[in-house]
Amino acid sequence: MDASIPSTYFTAGPHWRWLIVLYFFVGGIAGGTYFLAALIDCAGRPGDRPLARLGYYVAFPAVIVCGILLVLDLNRPDRFWHMLVQSATWKPMFKAYSPMSVGAWALLGFGFFSLLSFLAALAEERSGRWQRFGVLRPPGPLGLVAVALGGLFGLFLSGYTGVLLAVTNRPVWADTPLLGLVFVVSAASTSAAVLMLLGSGRRWPRADLAALQRFDAWALILELVVLAALVASLGSVARLWLNGWGVLLGLGVVVLGILVPLLLHWRVRLGGLTPTMAAVLVLLGGFLLRVVIVMSTEVV
Repeated sequence: MDASIPSTYFTAGPHWRWLIVLYFFVGGIAGGTYFLAALIDCAGRPGDRPLARLGYYVAFPAVIVCGILLVLDLNRPDRFWHMLVQSATWKPMFKAYSPMSVGAWALLGFGFFSLLSFLAALAEERSGRWQRFGVLRPPGPLGLVAVALGGLFGLFLSGYTGVLLAVTNRPVWADTPLLGLVFVVSAASTSAAVLMLLGSGRRWPRADLAALQRFDAWALILELVVLAALVASLGSVARLWLNGWGVLLGLGVVVLGILVPLLLHWRVRLGGLTPTMAAVLVLLGGFLLRVVIVMSTEVV
């Protein structure tokens, strides 16, 4: 056996497929859009509140999709509640030493706060019984507490999946400490892209869209730096990993998902591509990044 090949290459994989890839992708968007909305609500101008509402409108349905994807991926979907409740005693099932248990409870906690913020956002646009939820929106003290806790859960959700992979014994996943950071930065770029894409069809203040573009550009630059650091941190594993997946990572993620959107954000004309196309390409790159990270360990 080649001494340069880590022992992780000779372990059995978890056989995760497309449901988990989608969960990682949608979970990043759920946590990222909520975190951005919370920042806008707490530190932005009063005129930015519609943009924050849009973030809450995305986050809650996205976290519902996350729960459905996780349940469908179980061997026994009907027993999903065993992750949260002990079947014998009906007490909460929480294992602080288990990343999966911590993640399940974090997803539940984020779902709770994203629901509160979703209802508070509705209260601003609708009358009647919805108005009672308006107190859950900043600048009120209860609203500040709600979005602060929800933002922390959202940030955790954006990156914990990378940490979950890192504690396994699979190649690539176990050979770098940077997967969590990669997922957080990617969640930031894809979440900004979602808000840009949804906001482009509305009568949105140009200043808000320009601010989102600037944020997305900086997130993409950071993502490029972190990806380079991740590949460097893999050592000999990077050579074996990139043999099979380098084209998809290089062309799909780096070129189409990062460099081309950066040029579009900087107002560089690339054929018929538009700033809206930049958001689409960022989302494509974020999805392909998760495809490469998840699927590559099954074939190396």
